Amino acid sequence: MSVTAFLNARLVCPVAGVRDGALLVRDGAIVAAGTVDVPADAQTIDCGGKWLAPGIIDLGVFAIDRTAFRSGGIARVALMPDGRPVLDEPGGVQRAALIGKPDLWIHPIAAATQGLVGRDMAEMAICASAGAKAVGTGRGWIADSGVMRRVLAYARDLDIAVVSHAEDGGLTGEAVATDGETATRLGLPSAPAVAEALAVARDLMLAEDTGARLHLRQVTTAAAFDLIRAAKRRGVAVTCGITPAHLHLSEIAVSDFRTYAHLSPPLRGEADRQAALAAIADGTIDVLGSGHDPHGPEEKRLPFVDSTPGMAGAETLLPLALMLVRDGRVTLDRLFALLAAHPAKILGLDAGTLELGKPADLMLFDADTPWQIDGTAFSGGAANTPFDGLPVQGRVLRLWKGGREV
Repeated sequence: MSVTAFLNARLVCPVAGVRDGALLVRDGAIVAAGTVDVPADAQTIDCGGKWLAPGIIDLGVFAIDRTAFRSGGIARVALMPDGRPVLDEPGGVQRAALIGKPDLWIHPIAAATQGLVGRDMAEMAICASAGAKAVGTGRGWIADSGVMRRVLAYARDLDIAVVSHAEDGGLTGEAVATDGETATRLGLPSAPAVAEALAVARDLMLAEDTGARLHLRQVTTAAAFDLIRAAKRRGVAVTCGITPAHLHLSEIAVSDFRTYAHLSPPLRGEADRQAALAAIADGTIDVLGSGHDPHGPEEKRLPFVDSTPGMAGAETLLPLALMLVRDGRVTLDRLFALLAAHPAKILGLDAGTLELGKPADLMLFDADTPWQIDGTAFSGGAANTPFDGLPVQGRVLRLWKGGREV
C-alpha cells in the first residue's frame, strides 16, 4: 500500500468548506482530512501553507492538450464530440476514453446525432457502454424539435445528461458577433442575443416534458438566465455553464477586429455580462469551464469573419476564476463546486471533492502569485487567448491524479 500525507495545507472542499490541516491518501483515495494521524511509513509532502483543492474537472473541451491541462490544474476533462472523426460511434468513444490515462482521465461526450448533423440519432446506448458520460449537440443546435425530443427521451432512459449548445441557428446563420454598436461599427455579420433565449426556452420545455437531464454548456444572456431560474424553480433537471470570457469580457473586446475574441457564442453586451456575473453569484450558473479550443495562426490571423471561433482557456481558467472570489461574487469553496464538484455530478463521476473515499485528484495552488497572461508563453502551445496581457493572480503549483503526481 502507498500512503501519502499532505501536511501544512489550506484545504478547500466544495462540501466541507475551507480549513487548515492535512490530507491523508492511501492507494489513490482520500482516507482522512483535517487533523490526521500520519503513519510512520507515509511519504510526506509539505504544502507550505498553500491551497490544496480538488483537481479541476473541465466540462466541454474541444481538444486534448495535456500540457495545458496539467499547467491549469485540470485532472479530468469532458471532451466534446466535434472531433475528426465525430464521436458518434463506440470505437471512437472508447479510444478517446483511454488515451489520456493514467495522467489525465478523458470522459467523452458522444454525439447525440450522426455526424452532429441534427437529423438521425446516433448509437447513444452503445456509446454510453463504451465510456461516454453524456451526449451532446456539439457546437451546433438541433433545429428539429422532434429529433431533440427523441434525444432527450432516450438520454433519460440511459440516465445520462444531454449537453446542448443553445443558439437558434435560424437566427444566428453566419453571424460572428452579437447585434449592437460594436458589430455595426465594424460591419460584422451579427445576430440578436435573443437567439440564445429562444433555444434555451425550447430545450427547457422539451426537458421538462421528457424528464431528461439537460446541461446548457454556455449560457450568456440575461433572458436565458431568467428562463433557467424559472425552470429550476419548477423542478426541471437543468444545469448550465459559462466560461471566464463571458464573465470578464463584453463585445467591446472584438474592437479592432481582434480575432482572439471571436468566440462561440459571441461576446455579449455589457448588460448581459453583468447578468452573467449575477447568475454566478445567485447560483443559477452551475459550471465554470475553460471552453478550451486551441487554434493556431492559420485559423486566427485571418479577417474576423473568416477566422475560427474559440480560445485557449485551460491555462488561464484558475486565475480568471479566482477573480470572482476577490470580487466577492463567490466563496472559494463554492468556486470549486463550479470547477469540480458540479461537473462531476453532471457526468456521473464519483469525484470533485475532498471527501473521504474520493479519488485523490488534487491541485496545489498559490492564490496570490501575480503574473501577466502571455499567450505566446503558454505551455500548451496555442496562443489564442482574448486575455493576452491581462495581469492576474493565482498559479497552479502541483497536480496529482489518483494520488500520483502528474
